[in-house]
Amino acid sequence: MTKSPVSRLRNTAMRNESGVTTAEYAVVTAAGCGFGAVLMKLLGSEWGQSLLKSIFDFFLNMLGIG
Repeated sequence: MTKSPVSRLRNTAMRNESGVTTAEYAVVTAAGCGFGAVLMKLLGSEWGQSLLKSIFDFFLNMLGIG
């Protein structure tokens, strides 16, 4: 049984793009790690600590707890 030209073309296209998904996951993972590192560095600084404290104080005051 021979395959139609459209079927062969579709199979070839799918085979050629099989690594694209893996590359996209790698790029997103690397970007997420980079963003996490910047966020950790920022929130670990004195400015970041005071920012977090003021945000938590604000929300605790809104709830009537703080």
